[in-house]
Amino acid sequence: MTAEQSTRQATLRRLKRRAQFLNAARGNRAGRSAFGLQAVPSTEADPGIGFTVTKKVGNSPERNRMKRRLRAAAAACASDFVPGHDYVLLARREALSQPFVKLVADLGGLIARVHDTKPGENRKSSGRGQRNPRP
Repeated sequence: MTAEQSTRQATLRRLKRRAQFLNAARGNRAGRSAFGLQAVPSTEADPGIGFTVTKKVGNSPERNRMKRRLRAAAAACASDFVPGHDYVLLARREALSQPFVKLVADLGGLIARVHDTKPGENRKSSGRGQRNPRP
């Protein structure tokens, strides 16, 4: 890591519109027990991040706690996000009980995984990979 990279603070753009989330759903995806990650190239220079926590995973206080934990994990991994991409984190119930260090480590690994150009060589399972774009 160079001195310029360590002093530079990575800024993350927030995804707010539904169209941004739907666009990310068409991209590469990878998952762990606590959350899933979707990534798609974007026209913006800064990486964008969005969070999805459905009512199926818990009541309102639990969902808010999951969002806070995922936001903090994304901030901890801000330098790992690739510029020019949008990311969506999909929370699962296990995000409440996993240690925060494991959340951060899993997120860092998933970011590398969705940008992996040769998925078959590094993984034992093929995963879902790129979805077919809609016409």
